[in-house]
Amino acid sequence: MELGNFSVSLAVSDINASRQFYETLGFQSIGGDVDQGWLILTNGTANIGLFQGMFEKNLLTFNPGWNADATTKDDFEDIRAIQSRLKDAGITFESEADPNSTGPASFMVIDPDGNPVLVDQHV
Repeated sequence: MELGNFSVSLAVSDINASRQFYETLGFQSIGGDVDQGWLILTNGTANIGLFQGMFEKNLLTFNPGWNADATTKDDFEDIRAIQSRLKDAGITFESEADPNSTGPASFMVIDPDGNPVLVDQHV
């Protein structure tokens, strides 16, 4: 099972201060909207998301259908198929993608230590 692009999504209190901090570390913005409270930054193969007011905790994020450059892959496993496989394996879901939908969707699971894992398909 390939989960696609990986990033760490940070729940930040001041998106502008966080942006400045991570840009000083060498990250560059590749997407998002500060006015909406989110930015995606990259530094080589490292990707982070800054999210103000959207999440309570930091979380791991996977994007089926995207490669490390956040561009669409030609061939990938759809999020609903991934969700079905995880359900069959006994994973409990915090939120689920509608199994009858198509296109963009997401689900969230919590790892054994309480860390949220978001699987968020944009294509």
